[in-house]
Amino acid sequence: MYISNETTEQTEIRLRKVIKSTALKIYDCTYYFKEVPLDKFNFEREALAIVRDEEVWSFLIPSASSITENFKVFSFHFEKNQDNSGFVGWLATKIKKELGAGVFVVCGQNSNRGGIFDYWGCPESVAEEVVNLIKELKK
Repeated sequence: MYISNETTEQTEIRLRKVIKSTALKIYDCTYYFKEVPLDKFNFEREALAIVRDEEVWSFLIPSASSITENFKVFSFHFEKNQDNSGFVGWLATKIKKELGAGVFVVCGQNSNRGGIFDYWGCPESVAEEVVNLIKELKK
């Protein structure tokens, strides 16, 4: 993990370079969080992410209904040995300032693909605008 001592302007320049070099994947379907009590864990093969708290397992899986709170999901894989520190806060702030939307982020690690990767989710209602903003930042 990197620790960067830099000005706000230097961080902006660095993270604009980072986003341009990330491998971005935009998932076709929408996803939702399926909650399961801790003692009822059953592996969900379609889950992109599995997290838990003291009461439930939460599986990020493809949506099957418009009744659930559905999210557009996209992921970033970063280049190996790249200083991506601050990326989540930087991009989440840009999305909030420009579109008013909040996001969620679930991180994982794949050492074969550079290390840390992020799954991002945004409300389905602003998905097109969020994806367009990210594509613009990647130019």
